[in-house]
Amino acid sequence: MREFGTETETVRPSPTFEGSGPSVVAVGGGHGLAQALRAITRYAGRITAVVTVADDGGSSGRLAPAFDIPPPGDIRQCLLALTPDDSVWRTLFDHRFTEGDVEGHSLGNLILAALTEGMGDFESALREAERLLGSIGSVVPASQSRLHLVATINGERVEGQVAIAMHRGTIRDLVVTPTDATAAPSALSAILGADQIILGPGSLYTSVLAALVVPGIVEAINSAPASLVYIANLITQDGETLGMDGADHLQAMLEITGVRPPSSIVANRAALAVDPPLESVVVEPAVVETYGVDVVFADVVERDAGWPSHDPARLGEVLGLLHSNELDQRGADS
Repeated sequence: MREFGTETETVRPSPTFEGSGPSVVAVGGGHGLAQALRAITRYAGRITAVVTVADDGGSSGRLAPAFDIPPPGDIRQCLLALTPDDSVWRTLFDHRFTEGDVEGHSLGNLILAALTEGMGDFESALREAERLLGSIGSVVPASQSRLHLVATINGERVEGQVAIAMHRGTIRDLVVTPTDATAAPSALSAILGADQIILGPGSLYTSVLAALVVPGIVEAINSAPASLVYIANLITQDGETLGMDGADHLQAMLEITGVRPPSSIVANRAALAVDPPLESVVVEPAVVETYGVDVVFADVVERDAGWPSHDPARLGEVLGLLHSNELDQRGADS
């Protein structure tokens, strides 16, 4: 167990590298992955987001089946996280319509659908979107096709990302359909070439595990020489993780996906006030360390957010220091 931001180990500001930092791959989806990507921009030389393609709600849930494309919503969030704030294209991609036939749609989602139709495939559309936005990293879908999430909750089969997220109970199994789905080659290549792989934060089952259960993703992570870091959620989520502590999150991830235990878990040590039945995710070092996982405590909460969120600057400093420590350890062992 370690604590960052204390007298024994102080977080130092991490420089922004221009191609000279580590190659970092972040896996997951939603707001949590976007926050992680913003943190990673503080120290990485190369960034790749591997994003779940099982979202079936909102704008994504309407566009994906209509155009037979991976759901663009989580992918759009990740593109924006890697885009400079002063980009005009960023403003356009972030615009959401509030009326008319396009009510509820993000303009960025519509642009991605249009680019896919014009260029012939979704990943080519993403590369063009990255060029328009001036993104400082790459975003790739976990699979080249849209997938459907299926869970077993309290013995009941529950289908669909939205339904799973809202269904209270214990999730024992999580898979994607069609059953012959495979991971995107670009995702596998990025994982195998990474120096550091980040899992989380985000909805445990419908974001993080939804990406990991795509056939081939875990196999690549388990084969990769990169260090593996799990960022623990700040609070529980009603429906998915109600009543679960940090060890429960870790155990569910390991048992359902077969992914190797992470080398480190980044856990928040700042006080958080949340209304019941939600609660802070408590990570007990004595329990988590039985999995061979080091717990790193740090204050990683964004002060001005309206909802408990990870602060990209604080989190980036911790992740960068973890990578530096990993290099130092490798050097000492060689």
